Amino acid sequence: MRVLRLFLYQRELTPVIITIGLFLYFTIKAGSTFTGSLSLASAAGYAGPIGAIAVGSVLLLVIAEIDLSIGQVFLFSPWMMYWMHNDGLPLVLAIVVALLTCCFVGAVNGLITVRLNVPSFVTTLATNFILYGVVLVASHDAEGSPIPLSGQTGFVAQAMGSWKWAEILWVVAITIVLGVLLNRTRFGVRIIATGGNLIGAAEAGVPTRRVKVWCFVIASFLAGLIGIVDAVKYGSLDPGNFGVDYILYAIGACVIGGTALTGGRGTVLGAFIGAILIGLLEDGLTLTGVSTNQFFIYVGVVIIIAMALNVQFDRLIARSRGR
Repeated sequence: MRVLRLFLYQRELTPVIITIGLFLYFTIKAGSTFTGSLSLASAAGYAGPIGAIAVGSVLLLVIAEIDLSIGQVFLFSPWMMYWMHNDGLPLVLAIVVALLTCCFVGAVNGLITVRLNVPSFVTTLATNFILYGVVLVASHDAEGSPIPLSGQTGFVAQAMGSWKWAEILWVVAITIVLGVLLNRTRFGVRIIATGGNLIGAAEAGVPTRRVKVWCFVIASFLAGLIGIVDAVKYGSLDPGNFGVDYILYAIGACVIGGTALTGGRGTVLGAFIGAILIGLLEDGLTLTGVSTNQFFIYVGVVIIIAMALNVQFDRLIARSRGR
């Protein structure tokens, strides 16, 4: 019973069960086509952007906030790098400027939310549209290509996205760092305290406003970083891409992974596994001949199943603690 209780206490239990089930199903259905290197790299390609945005969103969801703009930040960051480099700025400086701009966007979102008391949903929704408009205007609605480092074989180029596994490895590293940050540091304790009881945390001396602003900054920075890696991977930028799709998938991954939307509880690892689950689902459905349009139905069903399982596990945990 002790082993069972420890097992149930893990918030990552639900996505792990569903992911394993999907992997076995598609392995049986598609065979070696699904388990081959090309297929798994494709699944990782789907999961990478979702995973990076999702693990950053966990920090915000834990403090009972949300950032609808980080999907657009993911798309905006490589455009900034592309424009700065084309204007003559060295590539390293162009990347630094792009990432600092992402941090600035996050800081503005956070400051408007905590200083002006504008709900983060409204603030970041507005920022999402602003960034999308900036891309459309500045790009003149023309594709951005070629992306610096894309298609090159040097170590730096491979590490920044030219290698097919680079993006997902970046996301794995980010997941590990944020997992340690949230669960093993004082800042992580402050995040959880802020989300669990805002007034109580403030009275205990936690700088709750500063904590919230930093969470917005970190989420934007990570989205921007992986946005650059993703652009290098594919070699071009489409100004028509809209970031809301990415954030919806990311929130779905967080929910699947066991993060509470009411704040105070979240798991970075669970969000990452949720993103892997969505990547496997999209790749597996494509290989088995299922229509792309049906993919959204399956994602919705998986989210409902995951939430139902999370509720049941919570009840089992409550019962075990009451004994």
